[in-house]
Amino acid sequence: MNAADLLTAAKAKGVMLATAESCTGGMLSAAITDIPGSSAIFDRAFVTYTNAAKMQMLDVKQATLDAYGAVSEEVAAQMAKGVLAHSNADIAVAITGIAGPGGSEHKPEGRVCFAVAGPAGVVTETVEFGALGRDKVRAAARDHGLALFCQAITMLHAEDKRS
Repeated sequence: MNAADLLTAAKAKGVMLATAESCTGGMLSAAITDIPGSSAIFDRAFVTYTNAAKMQMLDVKQATLDAYGAVSEEVAAQMAKGVLAHSNADIAVAITGIAGPGGSEHKPEGRVCFAVAGPAGVVTETVEFGALGRDKVRAAARDHGLALFCQAITMLHAEDKRS
């Protein structure tokens, strides 16, 4: 599903969206706001590239960063919860990962952690895109984020919307 389809689906459900992005640097929010009329469904974006920004803007805990690292489902979950706490969004998607070049044995290039937060709680996942190169990993993460928004909207019931 592309951003135009996302706009249509979100409008149909009457939901507002927001993002928290690290390795994608705003690419997900840019894809959404590239579509005319996106202001009807998109509230705001947080580009929190540093750990300090994650803590200051999204309430990510230092203890979580210390225990799991910035590229983890635990941090992605706190990022997504932070978006909902600091926005008017009904659904938030958070992205944190290693686009490359580089990585480590424990956190290889192409590993991206996602979280979706909404009325039903938070769901996280890790996708191993592989060492595709920085541009391709970031684009794949953006596209996956769009798909996660679409899935969350599809599963949303009318009564789940924030009042």
